[in-house]
Amino acid sequence: MSAGDPSVRKGPEPVTVRAALLSAVTIFGLAAAIHIVRYVLLLINRTSLLSPLVAGAALWLGVLASLAAIVAVVLTAVVTTSWLIARRAAVYHHLGQQDPRPTWALWAGCLVPLVNLVWAPVYLIELAHAEQSQARLRGPITAWWVAWVVSTGVSIFGIATSFTTLPQGIADNTVTVIIAYLLGVAVLVLLWQVFDGFVRKPVERPLHRWVVVGQDRPSTPESPPAVESDPQEPAA
Repeated sequence: MSAGDPSVRKGPEPVTVRAALLSAVTIFGLAAAIHIVRYVLLLINRTSLLSPLVAGAALWLGVLASLAAIVAVVLTAVVTTSWLIARRAAVYHHLGQQDPRPTWALWAGCLVPLVNLVWAPVYLIELAHAEQSQARLRGPITAWWVAWVVSTGVSIFGIATSFTTLPQGIADNTVTVIIAYLLGVAVLVLLWQVFDGFVRKPVERPLHRWVVVGQDRPSTPESPPAVESDPQEPAA
């Protein structure tokens, strides 16, 4: 059985997953840059009044960047989840089994906010165990998991403090949002590394390299018998 069997669900190609991750990284980086400019304008506004046009542009660019980041997160989550489901199906099919997790549970565990903080990494760890690559991928998965939890916590704090109307509160919230976007970039890059760690090894190829340990060395050929016999005294 192979991953190319038509009965196995085919997910997005690796180039599609990488394109989604790259787009999200780019959008998050631009959003962080826009909010950095916005923070600088807030500092300038303390000593001199900004033009309404500049202030309005900074405000709406920040809103558009936030909306674009939300769309990028949703699309990336859908693409990567679709790949994960297809990869798990191919691996378990290659092992002659069915995925122990139903498809709906995989979708819900990866897409429902906060719930996915627990279940999405668990699904990846299960996949790594099924592929016998847990030793190689344990570090990247753990790093991505920790960064994702921290990033989510900072994002929740940024949302909770975004309703303030005080100038200092707005500035502090802008700094929090900048940190959240930069952490989001880190999470996406770490997820990219985890993804590459999986796709680097095809489903059909075993991970272990077999080495012959007890191979006998070829025995040394025995010396050929002497052509002439020992000299003997002539008969008298």
